[in-house]
Parts: sequence; C-alpha cells; structure tokens
Amino acid sequence: MYRRIFIAINLPDRIRKKLAEHQAVWPELPARWTKPENLHITVVFLGNISEMELPSICEITNEVAQRHTSFFINLNQVCYGPPKKIPPRMIWAKGEPLMELTKLKEDLEQSLSGSVNFHHEERALVPHITLARIKTWDWQKIELEERPTVEKDLDIKFEVESIDIMESELKRNYPTYIILESIPLKF
Repeated sequence: MYRRIFIAINLPDRIRKKLAEHQAVWPELPARWTKPENLHITVVFLGNISEMELPSICEITNEVAQRHTSFFINLNQVCYGPPKKIPPRMIWAKGEPLMELTKLKEDLEQSLSGSVNFHHEERALVPHITLARIKTWDWQKIELEERPTVEKDLDIKFEVESIDIMESELKRNYPTYIILESIPLKF
C-alpha cells in the first residue's frame, strides 16, 4: 500500500485564523478555498511512499531536524501563484526566501535521497501557503479586464519550531492532511 507523503510546516492556529480572514476578501473569484485546518507550507513533497519506507523517512527526518534550529517566517503578500503562470493556478500567502528554510529543505532532500525515490525541486523554496486553487474553466470565462487583481500586503510573522511528516488523502472534493509525526527542531 502506498501513501502520499510530504514534509511540512504547519501553522499556529492564530496564523490560520488570520489567513482565513483574507479568503473572504475576494468572494467573486472562481476558486476553491483551502480549509483553514489544511493551511501549511510544504517543504519537501515525497509522493507515493510504501509502508516499508515510512519508518526510514521518520528516522531520517528526526536526524535532520536535530541539525536545524527554530526560525521565523514572515508572510508579506497575498498574490496569484506560481509567479508568471498564466492563467494563475492558485492564490498564495507568501514570504521572502529564507536561508534557514532553504538549508532545511536541502538537508532533507539530500538525506532522504538515498532512501526514497522522489522528485527534487531545483528552484529555491519561497515560503508560500495555498489559500485557494483557481477554477481554470470558470476563470477563463471572465473577460480579461474584469479579472480581479489579487494583491495585498501582509505582515504575519510566526516561529517555526517543528516540521511534520504529513499524509495527503485525496477525497472527492478536497484533500485531507494527517500529521503522522511532528518533529521539533533543535532549540
């Protein structure tokens, strides 16, 4: 049996609530909004993982977490994402690239690559949270000049104290995310 696994940074409840408030700003957008409890930052997406590989992933992720200290993420903008994608696919809350986050991602990818076969992201990790997924078919029906602009400055800061090994279960209309193991970073 295979499970869809990724490593993520989950958000404090107060941050999820703040971000959920921004979802109500653009009610006219043809989008499927992410449930507040599903808001997170994906650090490494591993994909379909067998039950046999999971213990090794947990062990390696624990080892990596002990090499990294807690750090802060500052989300500074709501925008369409990914950048330069036309038509846009998502609405993001995003921040600036962080050296600590990039080093964590690279360490995880390098450490896991010997145990798990997964696709490495070559680009820098820009912290972003998917607030909504655009319904492309409905988006294309909107006249070009009538498409809403999604740009809003944010000032949301939170400390990352742990990383989570997560499972994504694809349901009929939306995914459900389950924390398999929460791993504290070194303090």
